[in-house]
Amino acid sequence: MDTAEVLHEVAEQVKRCVRCDLHFSRKNAVPGEGPANAEIMLIGEAPGFYENEQGRPFVGSSGKFLGELLQKGGITREEVFITNIVKCRPPANRDPLPEELATCNDYLETQMNALNPLVIVTLGRFSLARFIPNVRISDVHGKPRWIKEQLIIPMYHPAAALHQPALRSVLERDFSHLMEWVKQARQKRGGPASSTSHPTGAGPAPEKREENPPAQPSLF
Repeated sequence: MDTAEVLHEVAEQVKRCVRCDLHFSRKNAVPGEGPANAEIMLIGEAPGFYENEQGRPFVGSSGKFLGELLQKGGITREEVFITNIVKCRPPANRDPLPEELATCNDYLETQMNALNPLVIVTLGRFSLARFIPNVRISDVHGKPRWIKEQLIIPMYHPAAALHQPALRSVLERDFSHLMEWVKQARQKRGGPASSTSHPTGAGPAPEKREENPPAQPSLF
């Protein structure tokens, strides 16, 4: 199967999934959306009320803000693939439980393998912990690092800025460097790139690359 077919198959499996108790309370599962050739993958935490209603990621107020943030980074929503660590809404928007994170990890892993994005933007602490465990988001936000062949960029979740207005400027500043980081990732994947080669005004150079945590088995 090509990338589009794999993503479609994952979406269909997510919509039918009954592997954890979240399926009892969901209205619509939210597999994610975006082009099969996306260079950027954004991974949030879990669907909220409006996402559960529509079956699409980031369609509420945090989604509107995310669209604005992407524009500041020189990128449109239509260019990126957006999904969540957990594909169904936890009741009352509570934090995802460990078993729910584990259950959905196979779906996310298959999406990541199919897309093979240049850049993964983690939105919030649960997404961050999937790639860089045991760190505080306040310490690492806006500081990209290589993990194998992908540039991981930790960011605050857009919803955090809606509850803590002081974080709005932080998110805007971090996202303003997004296109520069994408260019660095293109260089890196295309061949050796100097750590000082990014243009004036670009964000900080990515940190030394690290190994991924052990991958979960693919669905296919």
